[in-house]
Amino acid sequence: MAGVQEGSRKAIIAAFFANLGIAIAKFVGFILTGSAGLLAEAGHSAADTGNQGLLMFGSKRGQRPADTAHPFGYGPERYFWSFVVALVLFSMGGLFALYEGIQKLGHPHEIENALVAYVILGFAITLEGFSLTTAVKEANNVRHGRSWWNFIRTSKAPELPVVLLEDVGAEIGLLCALGGLTMAEITGNARWDAVGSIAIGLLLVAIAIILAVEMKGLLIGEAASDENLDAVRAALVGADKVNGIIHMRTMHLGPDQLLVAAKLDFSPTLTVAELATAIDGAEAALRAAVPIATTIYIEPDVRRDATDDTNLQPTE
Repeated sequence: MAGVQEGSRKAIIAAFFANLGIAIAKFVGFILTGSAGLLAEAGHSAADTGNQGLLMFGSKRGQRPADTAHPFGYGPERYFWSFVVALVLFSMGGLFALYEGIQKLGHPHEIENALVAYVILGFAITLEGFSLTTAVKEANNVRHGRSWWNFIRTSKAPELPVVLLEDVGAEIGLLCALGGLTMAEITGNARWDAVGSIAIGLLLVAIAIILAVEMKGLLIGEAASDENLDAVRAALVGADKVNGIIHMRTMHLGPDQLLVAAKLDFSPTLTVAELATAIDGAEAALRAAVPIATTIYIEPDVRRDATDDTNLQPTE
């Protein structure tokens, strides 16, 4: 998981500096041209810059050790601040762009010095491309053949999916701004620029909703991935003196912190000392197979029927 953490950090830093430079350039471009699309994109990039700061803040806070107030640690803080990012993207990005576009649709403003706007948009597309390329490269290191949509839906580390969606949205938004500006120049109707701003707003609102839904699932507690579930079952069943799993539950306390609670079937002939040794062995086998299993609770029991509800956990 150290590789995931390092990859997330690189992607966040690249996105932060790219969006900071882009936001400054777009605001200057808006002042020079009066383009609604550029203003919408400037608000979007400013929100994205703040969002990268929130992701770095959340990642740092989530690494704090457990204490008496939070005995399971602070891992969920990474999910909380990623959820805040979705709210910021929705309000400061999406709603701002929609408001500006609707305003300019009713009261169009002629674009001044379109060449400046084109240069700034080209500069922004280049920087966003750099940020997106970095995020894609780091995600590929941990995607393990999953589709991009599946990676976003199932990743337990929130930072990379957030940066990926933001960067993809930014590139598409820039193309919307470029298209609106071009149509305004061709037709002489400044309302096309406002249409570009509205398209950017709708795009950002859609991305924010996707992020909010995914982060909500992580915040309320998601089970381990199918791969880790299989590894947990195999480790427990294969442990010495374990006859089988009666039932089991898992929940992510953070991207690299997994809670495992299991009731295991042991032979009733074991002495207390032998049972304690067998439980210790099962825990050791589980931690060796799934290192992120940081919190393990094992309850010994004897199977009384054929019931096995280890498959009750919903997986994606």
